[in-house]
Amino acid sequence: MGNVFLVDHPLIAHKLTHLRDETTETKRFRELVAEIATLLCYEATKDMELTNVTIRTPLEETASKVIKGKKVAVIPILRAGLGMVEGITSLLPAARVGFVGIYRDHDSLEPIQYYAKVPGSLGERMVLVLDPMLATGGSAAHALTLLKERGARSIKLLSIVSAPQGIAAVHQRHPEVPIVTAAIDRGLNDVGYILPGLGDAGDRLFGTR
Repeated sequence: MGNVFLVDHPLIAHKLTHLRDETTETKRFRELVAEIATLLCYEATKDMELTNVTIRTPLEETASKVIKGKKVAVIPILRAGLGMVEGITSLLPAARVGFVGIYRDHDSLEPIQYYAKVPGSLGERMVLVLDPMLATGGSAAHALTLLKERGARSIKLLSIVSAPQGIAAVHQRHPEVPIVTAAIDRGLNDVGYILPGLGDAGDRLFGTR
């Protein structure tokens, strides 16, 4: 699939197995989501531009590199996206964090937006959109449209588990947006859940049913 980056790494494979396991308790589930998000962030930021600087080590002066002033906005899609924020901001502590609240109607499977609060100057930032489960793709595609309307130009979508249908739906409307994911699963069941998936990420993160 074009413009999709599957992060194939032993640490992710190991953590994803425990994330999928129905016996994994809420506390550990939260930890695993944050840890996988951190690893996805490495992939998503590998093209950040660097600039040369000169510093002194305790022994001598040396040439080195720092990120070239790139501003970052982290936008979780509520509510499950919240679980990924800590893992991303642990690497990017200066990032601004916004929120887009969208839920999926259980009958139509269409996204319904109920909240949006995002940082200013999105056009000057790398925008990382966080959606742990890319299922039908409706919520993610809606959020990307909203962010573009708010001025975002450089956007990446980070998802832990993706379905082919969700990837296709996002790229039909936003073909230029890279999708960074830890897994591409078989597909969706008749109510729009990913198979084999890991269940409802929001319920498992927050202990609700």
